[in-house]
Amino acid sequence: MASVKELFDLSGRVSVITGGATGLGLQMATALAEAGSNIVVCSRKLENCEAAAHQLEKLGAQALAVACDVTKPDQVEAMKEATLKKFARVDVLVNNAGRAWSAPPEEMPLERWQQVFDLNITAPFLCAQSIGREMIKKKRGKIINIASVAGLVGRNPRNYNSVAYSASKGALVNFTRDLAVKWAQYNIQVNCICPGFFVTPLNQELYERNKENIDRDIPLGRTGGPDDLKGLAVLLASDASDFMTGAIIPVDGGALAW
Repeated sequence: MASVKELFDLSGRVSVITGGATGLGLQMATALAEAGSNIVVCSRKLENCEAAAHQLEKLGAQALAVACDVTKPDQVEAMKEATLKKFARVDVLVNNAGRAWSAPPEEMPLERWQQVFDLNITAPFLCAQSIGREMIKKKRGKIINIASVAGLVGRNPRNYNSVAYSASKGALVNFTRDLAVKWAQYNIQVNCICPGFFVTPLNQELYERNKENIDRDIPLGRTGGPDDLKGLAVLLASDASDFMTGAIIPVDGGALAW
């Protein structure tokens, strides 16, 4: 029987976090590094990845910065090969990269709809497919998809008006469930975190415009903070979650409990 410390220990593991250079991705990368994992940070801007990697190395982790547009299959493969070249393994994939485009449904440009879907659901598929092949060989792995409470319910357009974001995150939720079933035979656990409102550089302006309404919709009366995803990320990346797969977990201050 393993101790609790052993179950949550990520020493020697290798975790890939897409969109890991800033915001929620960096929060989760930090958590996994603090638990002992080595980290691969990837996003389109190499300089941001390098800055994040340097920050993570101060925690004692080995870190690799990779420029990668995760909507491009060839770049995803190159990112995986760079990971294997440095670490010779990959244990955890956090599909965090995402985007939104705000517009009423009747005015949503098709080009923007497609861009949101490319990053929010096609990219997680491409990353899971590529890295999952390595996990299948090892008969173990952890995939953590970052969706949103927007993928679970309709949203008040007064505060949130991105039908493409909500639809794509809903697709990611069910992608999680189905992939979990498909890959259970390979001992790969696939789970999904659905954050509520966390203030990040991408939504700072939206929050400032709607702070009173957004806070009012959260029973705890505040938005997510800099530590609020860390524990769950470590749980889902560690042996402590070996009997969890296909789980969809909101972290929303109670917003879905109204």
